[in-house]
Amino acid sequence: MATLFRWLMRLTVGAILFGLLAFVLTYWFFARSLPDYDARTRVAGLAAPVEIVRDHANVPHIFGSTDRDSFFALGYAHAQDRLWQMTILRRTVQGRLSELFGRRTADSDILMRRLDLYRAATASVDDQDGQTRAALEAYAAGVNAWLAEVNAGARGRGAPEMWLFNQPVAPWQPADSIAILKLMAWQQTDHLQAEVLRARASLVLEPERLRDILPDVPGPGLTALPRYADLVPDIPERHAAVATPIDPLAASLPAGFPGASNAWAAGPSRSASGATLLANDPHRLLTAPSIWYLARLELASGGVIGATVPGIPLILAGRSADLGWGITAAFADDLDLYAEEVNPKNAAEYRTPDGWARFEARDSIVEIKDAPAVTLRLQRTANGPVLPPEQFALDTIRPRGHVMTLAWSGLSDSDTTMTAGMRLMRSRSIEEGIRAGRLQVAPNQNLILADRNRVALKTVGAVPLRDPEHQSQGRLPTLGHVAENRWRGWMAYSALPETTEPAGGLVGNTNNKTIDRPFPDHVSFHWGDTQRIARWRGLMQSREVHTRDSFIEAQLDTVSPTARALLPIVGADLWFTGAPAAEGTPERRRQRALELLGEWNGEMNEHLPEPLIYAAWMRALQERLIRDELGPLTSAFVHPEPLFIDRVFRDIDGASAWCDIRPSAAEESCADIARLALDDALIWIGETYGSNLDALRWGDAHEARQDHPVLGQAPLLGWFVNIRQSTSGGDHTLMRGLTDGRAPNPFHNIHAAGYRGVYDFADPDSSVFIISTGQSGHPLSRHYDDLGELWRRGEYIPMSLDPTLARGAAVGVTQLLPAR
Repeated sequence: MATLFRWLMRLTVGAILFGLLAFVLTYWFFARSLPDYDARTRVAGLAAPVEIVRDHANVPHIFGSTDRDSFFALGYAHAQDRLWQMTILRRTVQGRLSELFGRRTADSDILMRRLDLYRAATASVDDQDGQTRAALEAYAAGVNAWLAEVNAGARGRGAPEMWLFNQPVAPWQPADSIAILKLMAWQQTDHLQAEVLRARASLVLEPERLRDILPDVPGPGLTALPRYADLVPDIPERHAAVATPIDPLAASLPAGFPGASNAWAAGPSRSASGATLLANDPHRLLTAPSIWYLARLELASGGVIGATVPGIPLILAGRSADLGWGITAAFADDLDLYAEEVNPKNAAEYRTPDGWARFEARDSIVEIKDAPAVTLRLQRTANGPVLPPEQFALDTIRPRGHVMTLAWSGLSDSDTTMTAGMRLMRSRSIEEGIRAGRLQVAPNQNLILADRNRVALKTVGAVPLRDPEHQSQGRLPTLGHVAENRWRGWMAYSALPETTEPAGGLVGNTNNKTIDRPFPDHVSFHWGDTQRIARWRGLMQSREVHTRDSFIEAQLDTVSPTARALLPIVGADLWFTGAPAAEGTPERRRQRALELLGEWNGEMNEHLPEPLIYAAWMRALQERLIRDELGPLTSAFVHPEPLFIDRVFRDIDGASAWCDIRPSAAEESCADIARLALDDALIWIGETYGSNLDALRWGDAHEARQDHPVLGQAPLLGWFVNIRQSTSGGDHTLMRGLTDGRAPNPFHNIHAAGYRGVYDFADPDSSVFIISTGQSGHPLSRHYDDLGELWRRGEYIPMSLDPTLARGAAVGVTQLLPAR
């Protein structure tokens, strides 16, 4: 027995020692890729020495003697901190993720190959102006200089992930940066998903009920649309639910998750200091690390500082000494879907207004790890590329004998958006900034500008001209061979929304409707916000003048105007009704929930129970209202639509018909459905978070999920690389934290402002900014998540162009010297 015990002890100690050794070796291999920020390195491609001064938050301040050298150093810094992220973004747009990740990313690769964005980016390189091409080449040379160091063997393959997914990293090319910019544009729009959803809903709903569930933004009415089945006949009956997973590696997201943002500016008449103010917070899918990376560049035109995306040599949102710029998703309708009839006698041809024409076609091979390669036949019509029918639920709306194609501005192979961004960074006035925007193609954005004396808003990006006789006005897929459905060029830049020197001294956008013109000059029918804009308007008008701090307060505001508007009408017949109920009964829990909500001001604070009760109630309410009408399609409506619920409970155009459950014999009222939905919500809350309503915390449900797109799914590694935080806000607050909407965690915060900035031109160096994680993409770096807690608490770091401030608390200074 003693011998057995001794051997068990030896085996246990050996196992522990082996585990420790494995941990130490793993840590050593992974840590080798941590960059040394205090370094002096000779690199090929520089004309003169460059300094990269990394301040206390690891924000690189780049001081080069020429623009080319500064862009070289930005590429070098991006690659030092985010090499893995950059390579994954490039692989995504190239359609080459499956070489690393297998079948998980096959759909993404197939879509990207069919869209052919990388080929369009390569073709667009020669369309950039000389300065932009030089910047792209210098940036690529900087990335490649870091790759050369990695390949020399001293940098641990450049990132920990490279040990697990060991594939050669090709040299960076100028086209790579343009391609990633196109990918960002693709991920910002959800007009494709919106067209498909409207088509699917129109197949099961009458037109008046379709207007309820997919309501128009308030304003002058729209002439009635035809049913989709009348536009595109012979659609097979496929109405099963199509659930699209939310995968941070996927090239596309489901409907309801487009790019979003807030931005506003105050002119001197509305500023306490007499100078301009600007605030901006773009919203995207949360990941670890963030898509955003803070940087400062010294250019011949002066210093610029703000938010970049690794792989793109632009300050996308930021400021110079003279001009600040913010961006919001404009939601301009820059996309149309077409059903193209295939010649039944020759599958290589499709129907056009002038007869049959041949598809442009070529083959493309998608390599898939641990699985056979897939050979795709890429086809294109005059309208655009043929899309895979199994994605976006296209097979549910595709008529027999047809394929679905896509027209989108971002498919342009003469895309000068990169040049527009370069010119914006060098602009010193609002006029120059607006002129720079003329060259933007995709994405469509609202550009909010502030120089020292004026503010402005201008929509930029290519917006198609549609025929006045277009059969669906761009809101539904249409037949591609009908001439009236095809685009007729582009809307004039001067016709896009523009506001300069507003009479009230304030401009802003929360993805709300920006212009009210009839089709075809409408810009869009599908907008990103109808709720946040009301809260913003109230906060801006609540005081005569604003300061940097009042702009920060608005940026962090968590009061839901939607909750304030909906609760009184949804619960109108439930408050102060019914007999007192005994403690512990469902009736008593309902009464207590109503008491809490009746005294609540709509603040979606992470420490309060009311936001969770409200959110669960609205989710259950919409589910009950639409389930019997939409069946499996219900799962496509992941977020409660405030305008729909408002229409139903106000009985606008007979919308209260949604309250009656069709299969039941009884006729249910809206009060009945509201009560049943509240009971549904309270049962779910009790099963998930406990029965004590007063002890609930919204933050326990509204957890920000900043997960590593690859390692985050591994049971042990996920604990190290994922960043999880209790957060305030919600779907319709200015501090927006868009919820997942899907079981089992429908209220996880997965889409929010990964970057916030507030610029004060009375004292530019008092401007502030923050990102949601940290600057480094290396999980072992102390800068992997050091800014995340500040972001969660609503704090910021200085946004200064003063070199002495950057040097004063620098964590390192990298000196890049020209090679001998």
